[in-house]
Amino acid sequence: MWQAHTIMMNGELMPYEQASIHPMSLAVTYACTVFEGIRAYQLDTPGRFAFFRLREHLDRLRFGMKVMRMAPAFDHGYLTDCLTRLVRANEPDDDVYIRLLVYIEAQGLMATPGPIGFTAAAVPREKPKFAQTGMSLGVSSWSRLADNASPPRVKATANYHNARLTQLQAKSDGYDGALMLTPSGKVSETPIACFFMVRDGRLLTPGPTSNILESVTRDTLLTLYREMTGEPAEVREVDRSELYLAEEAFICGTGQEIIPVISIDRLPVGDGQPGPLTRRLQARYFDVVRGASGDHATWRTVI
Repeated sequence: MWQAHTIMMNGELMPYEQASIHPMSLAVTYACTVFEGIRAYQLDTPGRFAFFRLREHLDRLRFGMKVMRMAPAFDHGYLTDCLTRLVRANEPDDDVYIRLLVYIEAQGLMATPGPIGFTAAAVPREKPKFAQTGMSLGVSSWSRLADNASPPRVKATANYHNARLTQLQAKSDGYDGALMLTPSGKVSETPIACFFMVRDGRLLTPGPTSNILESVTRDTLLTLYREMTGEPAEVREVDRSELYLAEEAFICGTGQEIIPVISIDRLPVGDGQPGPLTRRLQARYFDVVRGASGDHATWRTVI
């Protein structure tokens, strides 16, 4: 597997191990950071890569900056050029995962607005080990953050403290991962990805009002499912007990891609194996991100 050797800070490439930020910056002391995880997939042509849905990721990043009251900075064209230079500099020979962070790099009080900096790292990422076998989830006693407290649709590092507590509990309880409920007891998402399930043969998923991250991968799968079946997925509130009626389930995200869920609260999902719709969506997703069929060309920004 290739190794990252070059990182970018504020548009400048440097050796990976030399990147630094002051420990008294607001990025550290008050978690004043928003971020994106972005994939650059290797295409069928050797040596060619494409960012997947880059514009949507950068749009979400800019929205997070707006909510965090960061000054407008780093337009899409500039960031696209920076990420392209970063990928090329690392000379990958397989898929690339990019972590792009924008933060307040100044020292100061909690409400200090700037200046703003950014770091971008391009690293290899192994396939999740559960992508083939499926994973077990347990419903957590930790509730998902509420929109009026720390809005989950903002991809801020501060929000992931909630996710980390949830994941730590899941591990200590013997699960591979967790499902979070909203403060009102409806299904939200996992600490690391959005949640889908199949009931009565139809795909359904919690909507944005269930305190989910408005995931780019989730939106991709909603589109692909509609194209595959000719009907939309059901987007609505999901009760906890409804989870136990699932015939299939999976989670999705840029980092995780699509991972089957085979049990929830130690009850099997369906027959306890990854389901056929999940496998069809996995296959279709990878066909699209790699440009194998040529469909959805606007989703791929070729490097």
